[in-house]
Amino acid sequence: MPGPLPHAPMADFEAASRAVLEHLHERLGFGLWMVTRVAGEDWVVLSAEDHGYGVAAGSVFRWTDSFCSRMVRGEGPRFAPDPGAVPAYAEAPIARQVPIGSYVGVPLTDEHGRLFGTLCAIDPAPADPRLAAELPLVELLGGLLGGLLARELQLRSAERRAERAEVAALSDPVTGLPNRRAWDALIAREEHRCHRHGHPAAVLSIDLDGLKHVNDAGGHPAGDELIVRAAAALRGSLREGDVCARIGGDEFAVLGIETDAAGAERLAERARAALAGAGVPASVGAAARDPGRGLRAAYGDADRAMYAEKRARRSRAA
Repeated sequence: MPGPLPHAPMADFEAASRAVLEHLHERLGFGLWMVTRVAGEDWVVLSAEDHGYGVAAGSVFRWTDSFCSRMVRGEGPRFAPDPGAVPAYAEAPIARQVPIGSYVGVPLTDEHGRLFGTLCAIDPAPADPRLAAELPLVELLGGLLGGLLARELQLRSAERRAERAEVAALSDPVTGLPNRRAWDALIAREEHRCHRHGHPAAVLSIDLDGLKHVNDAGGHPAGDELIVRAAAALRGSLREGDVCARIGGDEFAVLGIETDAAGAERLAERARAALAGAGVPASVGAAARDPGRGLRAAYGDADRAMYAEKRARRSRAA
């Protein structure tokens, strides 16, 4: 009989998740135990105890395909020893993608009681119906993980505020915005949070059009005045928590906190409107973070989108 849960203190949600999954596998079996995050249409695996499915932390599935999405909506039970006998589960696309002979899942909520993700398990074989007696244990551990998660999410805003203060010394002297070094540090730290909690994020790449012409016509003071106007416009278009940095002569970047692909486009539209309102011609590209590739790859995607917009504008002007 497996022993009790370890009594050593858990450093964080990630470590506690791993310990819970290991214990549940030892006690109840199941070929795959997961702690997941729901991020828009994505179902992101934060931790996994895998024995045969080939799923690891960072794997991404479609939320609406899952048994868990139906469980959360109350369409299926939290424990299904034979999911094929539950219409909502039998019809779920994931049932045709991987072999699922049994299922257990409970929701995880954030500090506001909103759905964060799930603690769940599947196995290729049907389960002993008597395992239903263990469901209260799974619910208890899910509640404990939810409490630890809520505490971490409350601390996240404080972490970001401290980081903003820390990088204030690394500011661009013309605009007062974070410089390239500060941007790199902020991106690395936000990527760590995204990986740990599975939340979405997005980036914008912004390049001013015609700065060289302004400098040639009016000198560098005129160019600096354009850059200052651009910085003020971008700063004014951001939501609380988002960050704008000047990362080069006429290059700016924006980090959108907890922003999915649709939110990235809205952020880009606000930036375009603010720049146009300030009389600053610019090209803007946006990209959301792919959980399998990270924020730096997203910035590369946004940069390519920005240059595509710039080329399209030049073609129309030609």
